[in-house]
Amino acid sequence: MRIAPPRRPGRLMLAALPLLLAACGSDNQPAEAVVEAAPSVAFMSDVHFENVYGDLKSAQFAGIPTKDGKNATIRTMYAELTSTRLFNENYFAFRAALDDAYGKGIRLVALPGDISDDAQPINIDGIAAILKEYQAKGMRFFIAPGNHDPNEPHDDNEAGKNDFLTRDGKEQKVYASGSAACKAKDPAVVCTDQLMEQGYEKLLAKLGEFGYLPNQADLHWETPFSKYSGGKYNYAEAQAQAGAASREYEICAEGEGGAYKAAGQLKLGKNYTRCANVVDASYLVEPVEGLWLLAIDANVYLPNSNFDPLNPKRFKGYDGAGNAGWNKVLTHKQHQMEWIKSVTERAKAQGKQLMAFSHYPTMDFYANQTEAMKAVFKPGAFQTARVPEAATTAALAATGLQLHIGGHMHFNGTNEYSDSKGNYLVNVQSPSLAVFGAAYKIVRYQSKDVVDVQTVGLNAVPRYNELFPLYQTEYDYLQGSSLAADAAKRWNRAILDTKSYGEFTRYYFGELSRLRFMDEYWPCEMKEAASALNAKQMLILSQLQSKVTLAQLKDAPGVLPLGASCAAASATPQTLVPAGQLAADWADATARADKLAAAAGLKLDDFAKISGYEFYGDFHRTVYAGELALRDMGAERVAQYKVLMGAFPASPAAPLKVGDKLSDQNPVPAAFQSQFKQVFAIFKGLGSAKPSEHFTIDLAGKKLSNANSAALSFN
Repeated sequence: MRIAPPRRPGRLMLAALPLLLAACGSDNQPAEAVVEAAPSVAFMSDVHFENVYGDLKSAQFAGIPTKDGKNATIRTMYAELTSTRLFNENYFAFRAALDDAYGKGIRLVALPGDISDDAQPINIDGIAAILKEYQAKGMRFFIAPGNHDPNEPHDDNEAGKNDFLTRDGKEQKVYASGSAACKAKDPAVVCTDQLMEQGYEKLLAKLGEFGYLPNQADLHWETPFSKYSGGKYNYAEAQAQAGAASREYEICAEGEGGAYKAAGQLKLGKNYTRCANVVDASYLVEPVEGLWLLAIDANVYLPNSNFDPLNPKRFKGYDGAGNAGWNKVLTHKQHQMEWIKSVTERAKAQGKQLMAFSHYPTMDFYANQTEAMKAVFKPGAFQTARVPEAATTAALAATGLQLHIGGHMHFNGTNEYSDSKGNYLVNVQSPSLAVFGAAYKIVRYQSKDVVDVQTVGLNAVPRYNELFPLYQTEYDYLQGSSLAADAAKRWNRAILDTKSYGEFTRYYFGELSRLRFMDEYWPCEMKEAASALNAKQMLILSQLQSKVTLAQLKDAPGVLPLGASCAAASATPQTLVPAGQLAADWADATARADKLAAAAGLKLDDFAKISGYEFYGDFHRTVYAGELALRDMGAERVAQYKVLMGAFPASPAAPLKVGDKLSDQNPVPAAFQSQFKQVFAIFKGLGSAKPSEHFTIDLAGKKLSNANSAALSFN
């Protein structure tokens, strides 16, 4: 696409200079053509920055003194291993990502929310300092708010964390001064307002230069509420309208208020209640000629039963935004939907290359496996409440929006939507820098209608292990403690032997799965099987034909490492065959499994290398990282899983139940074959989704194309 010359001479040339130099050094492309090429934008989502050498400004606790004279104000390794995000190492990962993008000549960086741990001053001030450092080198940053920044629309001075690490390996509680513990002068709690959680007003003031406020260098900047004289952009007017007070809308428990209230009340047949003004921090910016970045604030903080109309800024009067996302935007931010439609229409009319981003996904982010996951796993598992409804996706596509980059779920993935009216929307999930599959996206328009998306993984991160000696102290303390609470928090020290950030995050996700996901997400008998069986045993069990029951397993030791501890005892047990028959049945199933492996060019014994721990770790890593997880597994393991995915009976019998529990009178293979056929079907779906590593989007042709012919897939 040929972009018209800049209205302000020199600005686009400056923004494109690194790309120009890189191109001249590679293929001697004419300078004029390079300057006119659309710039690349790096999307770095869910940084969850924690200022690991920040100042808590407390005489009680300054962190852990280090050998170079700094104080480490960090969270425990146990806290990291039981959280869906790292707290400490992402400090180094963020710098590594910025350095990598800068080295690639990228000067525009979009941050789709959750840039901080929880918008605490220590963390917001810390990341702002880093952004200013790179800004001085020529980079520009554009933030869209996430549900962690802000955690609530207004300041929370009661917040805090229980798990800062002390020099002797223990946990230290650190709260803001308004907390009950600080008011009661609890000696076990460190009190500092560096741990308060800031609302919109403070965040817009502190982070204004990173997109939230207009920059004189930009060609255009607006909010959903902007009104410019004569309809023409004016920097002075933009400045005057950019403050938080000029960007408020009325939100009520039932829907958006203001001009939308009467129609909403008529539709619902009741009055709107619990209404208050809240900031919408959305903005549209044109940092270089022809490129529009639409930063959408999709946070919806619903007024709840604690809402006090006499004190509408009390943070407890609002629900968190994490589960609301785009589903609530439709009803509670109607002005925003109208604005998005206006932006897309203007972008099309003016030939602008539009990249929209917000913190939340706009469509199913589980590769369309959401309903299957709800059916198989525990209620609420995998945070399926956060999946946008079909009507939400349809409504967004109806605005004309075609390209959206989201975060929130810490996932790497892609999905698309089209309807009979010709609407087409692609959602690109930018992964977190603070989990396994840590990566950022590079998005660039190749032409008017073709967008190129590349995923840059962060395997090598300088200094990622800088804090490991401090974790060793924590490990030693937990191992030496006789307290049951400490014993329950023991973790595997092998994570401190990892040799790269990629290896570290892989190990972290295995421990996160073991310490949290398996209990929270997997039903008892499924957890037992996934934990106890290796892939060889799973393949054999998929072929097992036996009438020996779960209740009889205790009488057939040594065949497979399962029991009936998760099953309910039947009041009328029936023994159809002797327990000893299981060994013969197992031998027959082993022969069938061996043939399946051989048909795929594999050896059955090699399947045993995939332990239960590796299996459920691989499953959860694929949930989060998609295509990147398969690359981590390697071709042989992917091939082994593909054999398992096709090994189960076409229609396994439904297992017997006693109430809501599995009956111990089920034949040994019954529950496994019924449940894990579904698990492996979900696994396959997650690992054979739309391309998510390097791909192109044809907006006119409504098509995604994989640009990496070597990408692994379960197809």
